[in-house]
Amino acid sequence: MILPKSFYKKSTIIIAQELLGCFLIRKKGKKIIKTKIIETEAYKGLCDKASHASRGRTKRNSVMFKQGGKIYVYFTYGMHYMLNIVTEKENYPAAVLIRAVEPLKKNLSLNTSNGPAKLTKYLSINNKFNNLPIYTKKYGLWIEKGKKISNLNIAKRTRVGVDYAKDYKYKKWRFYIKGNKFISKK
Repeated sequence: MILPKSFYKKSTIIIAQELLGCFLIRKKGKKIIKTKIIETEAYKGLCDKASHASRGRTKRNSVMFKQGGKIYVYFTYGMHYMLNIVTEKENYPAAVLIRAVEPLKKNLSLNTSNGPAKLTKYLSINNKFNNLPIYTKKYGLWIEKGKKISNLNIAKRTRVGVDYAKDYKYKKWRFYIKGNKFISKK
């Protein structure tokens, strides 16, 4: 079952944890690639100094100010795409970065999708998905419900690469499934 638009209207912190164990699916032509989301990071509001929205609305981050359920893809370091899912209500900028997925195809290298740039490359995700809905199969990228991961099996850590974010660098808004070998390297 595809996660409905209403799923993305909850608190970003809750959504970031509830996405763990869900399936991120990419259809490219007739090929379908199914992966399990195993690591996420939450970015929440104008006060979150690690968020792209902390300096206000720009052309780049404007999708973050839309209603939950939109895809936010941005290009970083001149070479990598990053996949985020917008959350919460309109005009409240929040999103969840999908940090790592576990490919469900057998015999793939650990380096296939154990990081946000690697997973977008593996799934052929680029900026053409930016501002599209994630709750429909229409555009070839969607999320389906998975097995709920218990709180005991979710690790909560600080986010990666946000040392500039003042007090927000200490927020434990990075979540991953404990023991999964596909989590990203810090």
